[in-house]
Amino acid sequence: MSSQEDGAAEPGPDTVGPSSSSSSTDNDATTGDIISVTIGATVPTGFEHTAAEEVKEKIGVDARISKDRGRIYFPITTDKLFQVHLLRSVDNLFVVVEEYDNYQFKESKEETLMELQELASKLPWTNALEVWKLNRTFKKKKGYRKGGNGTKGKPKSEAAGATVADTEQQELPQATSTVENQTEESVPEAESDTQDSVEAAPRAILIKFRVTCNRAGDKHSFSSNEAARDFGGAVQEFFQWKADMTKFDIEVLLNIHNVEVVIGIALTEESLHRRNISHFGPTTLRSTLCYGMLRLCKPQPSDIILDPMCGTGAIPLEGAIEFNSSFYIAGDNYDMAVNRTVNNICHIQKRRADKGSISGLPIDTVRWDLCSLPMRTSSVDIIITDMPFGKRMGSRKKNWDLYPSCLREMARVCRPGSGKAVLLTQDKKCFSKAISRMGGLWRKLHTVWVNVGGLHAGVYLLKRTEAVFGQTPEDVYESREELWFMYCFYFSFC
Repeated sequence: MSSQEDGAAEPGPDTVGPSSSSSSTDNDATTGDIISVTIGATVPTGFEHTAAEEVKEKIGVDARISKDRGRIYFPITTDKLFQVHLLRSVDNLFVVVEEYDNYQFKESKEETLMELQELASKLPWTNALEVWKLNRTFKKKKGYRKGGNGTKGKPKSEAAGATVADTEQQELPQATSTVENQTEESVPEAESDTQDSVEAAPRAILIKFRVTCNRAGDKHSFSSNEAARDFGGAVQEFFQWKADMTKFDIEVLLNIHNVEVVIGIALTEESLHRRNISHFGPTTLRSTLCYGMLRLCKPQPSDIILDPMCGTGAIPLEGAIEFNSSFYIAGDNYDMAVNRTVNNICHIQKRRADKGSISGLPIDTVRWDLCSLPMRTSSVDIIITDMPFGKRMGSRKKNWDLYPSCLREMARVCRPGSGKAVLLTQDKKCFSKAISRMGGLWRKLHTVWVNVGGLHAGVYLLKRTEAVFGQTPEDVYESREELWFMYCFYFSFC
């Protein structure tokens, strides 16, 4: 989890020890004041290729997808470092200190842990720490957050065999609000003024750190806590930093996936997926997952995009910010869900206005009855929504009736031939059956398998067929009252 005991801490990150002759060429390449490093990013599992495409599109470099699902790596120079914080598909960012594709662990626990301790003094820390210092100038000053950094790897279900402490796995939506107004402790006021003051008096700064280990694999003789403890102790001895599990300045990451080992330094204090939502619901989607779903359907200028079960409005909000040439309609049958969406929209508008940006967003919110949408037939270009899983809301038994009815009404409002739908659900069997019943109206193009809160779910890309609604065998009449009853049952507790 984190490095062990506290100890004396005098030198700052400028007092870096000697580097080993490592195989990491990216971290050793420098040109004047510009340093070339490798950046690692955690992304929603299943959308690694989407994240790599965004990196290529916005930064202009090729990203490498890790063997460990949910991570990508790409090179960057420090003059472009600010651009990594503009990526919408990544959850957490870190600069790579060193990576090993085929690390040979010793058979015994004692030998392996001793080797990890020896490794700490041999790593090329210098460039990574320079990037960490530069990165601090891009980030908004915040207080320390209890429970540590947001650069957790992935949910427990993805790291089979890993033992990670609860504080590394929990992500509470309100965590930042409770400490946002706290001041940074043990950091002189001069640090916030100029970076030069840090370099001028490195011994005046008390550097605190922790080590977080994310491990996956069942052939390791050690646990995540043991690896973090011993490696962290060696880092503490090497730098003479002070270990602190919650109020740390630097988070060192030790990522182990079978025989792949990556050591890095976190560049994000909290996951970037929380960027849009201030009013959460029980099933609020991560903004990074919403972005991946939106890229899947490739919105075009002037498209009308509909989320008929918007919940907190996470999907249309992400679309209105990033793909703002389209118009978004967010609707739900439950008053509280609509209110949350409105509040989240107002939150974004206020934030944009405070920054001097145009506060308006191409989005509207409606309370409606899903079985009778107040939309003209064939008037919507894209439908994108998070369907009920039958877990926290409703039941899988009811999904057998709800899913076909939803797909039928969606087919009515979607444009034949060109319309698309991107639908997220964990109830794969029920959804596949419903699609087979709607064969004349929808055609499945692609499926992306994702992890949503530890659940294995699918994001389905559907294409609206040329068939005219009302003239296919699938257009079976279902009473409005019956569908309204089912839909209310599902969302009465959302």
